[in-house]
Parts: sequence; structure tokens; C-alpha cells
Amino acid sequence: MRPLTHPAYDGVFSLTFEDRSLNLALMTVLTQSGLGLTKKEKSMAVTKDQVVTWLEKTAVVLNDNKQYLTDLDAAIGDADHGINMTRGFNKIMEKLPTVIDKDIGNILKTVGMTLFSSVGGASGPLYGTFYTRAGTVIISKEELSNEDLYNMLQAGVEGVVQRGRAELEDKTMFDAWAPAMTALKSAVDAGETTVIALEKAVAAAEQGMKATIPLQARKGRASYLGERSINHQDPGATSTYLILKALLESVKERSE
Repeated sequence: MRPLTHPAYDGVFSLTFEDRSLNLALMTVLTQSGLGLTKKEKSMAVTKDQVVTWLEKTAVVLNDNKQYLTDLDAAIGDADHGINMTRGFNKIMEKLPTVIDKDIGNILKTVGMTLFSSVGGASGPLYGTFYTRAGTVIISKEELSNEDLYNMLQAGVEGVVQRGRAELEDKTMFDAWAPAMTALKSAVDAGETTVIALEKAVAAAEQGMKATIPLQARKGRASYLGERSINHQDPGATSTYLILKALLESVKERSE
């Protein structure tokens, strides 16, 4: 007789059957049902449903913060960041039902193209590039491992940097993205769960966002203000934080 064992039940119990095929069949049932997985193992994938929920939550949080983002932009920009981002994601919500049957990569590419066509100012090209590049590296995927998630976001951020030529402390959205991606990479490499990895990324993004306040802008319209751009939080870094927080909430909500 051979005992049925699984690391999730180590030291708890073991089952023994004469028939080895029964052992294997029961192990398969436990694994597929999730009963044979540790909490960490069960948290290592982001599903398409969670990505869709992320987009929906992003639309909600941007609408909720429309005036806040616009006020931030009024201090150092064109006073349209909240308006533009809300317009873009409202268009995405109209478009989403037509691509809901597609894979994650194609959904995100559609998001990017929608932002290109519907959002003015710098936000459209930058966020359009982010989602398009993010989608390109995960084409055909229906779920994402932690490594996939990192690669997806990193590809998007690299696209933003290439288009905007931003560097750290330029007082742009990159000041939130850069520390967030560093934190996410460290957490993924350490084998953390998706939720914990994203919690660390969001916390780092928030710190990066707040760190833009004392900076003098070196990119975009805000740079024209010189020292007058100091003591104002960057609106792009703020929307980045809100988008990442929406991702965390979407994953966390469906992982509980």
C-alpha cells in the first residue's frame, strides 16, 4: 500500500489505498479543486475576469477622482487630466463588451487603442502606449502568473518611458511607476503571493506619488513653470497610483 501525501497536508493526515490509480485520481481531484494547494499556490495567477474587473474598477475610481485629478492638473498643467482620463475609460467601458471574449492581451491592446483615439493631451498617448505594450507581451493568455503580471506592467512602463523620455524625479507618472515596479519585481522574485506583491507595489507607488510634491518639473507643460511647479503633486503619478490600487483591489477581491 502507498500513502497519499501532499505538502499542503504534511503532518495533518495521510490516506492509503491498495489501488495506485485511486491514489492518483484522488490527488488530481484535490489539486484541481484547490483543496490540495497552499494559500500561496492558489494566489499565483491573475485571471481574465480579474483583469476585466481591474478595468471596471479603474473607470469607477477615475470618475470618483475626476475633480481631484483635474484640480491637481490645474496647478501645474492644462486642468484636463481628470476630464481626459474619465472620458477615455468611459469609452473603454463602452468598448469592453465587444472584446470580453478575447484573451487578456487583446483586451488590453483594445484599451490602449481606445485611449489613443479618445484622450487628448499627454495622457492619451502615454496611457495608450502603456496598455498597448502591456497587451502585446501577453497575447493569447487567459491568466497571468506573477512573472507574467510583472512582465506585462513592465512592458507598459517601458513604453511610457520611450514615448515620454521621462527619468526618475522629472515629476511625471514615472515617479510612481518606477518604485512600484522595483517593489513588484522584488516581491515576485521572493515568491510572494500576487496580493502581497501588489500591496508592496501600490505602497511604493503611493510613496513615489507623494515624493513628486517637492520636485521641480522637468517634463511637459509643468516644466514651463520652473520653481512654481514645486509643492504640487503630479497628476499623472496620482492616476498611476489609482490604477495600480484598482488592480490590487480587483485581485484581492476575487482571491478571498
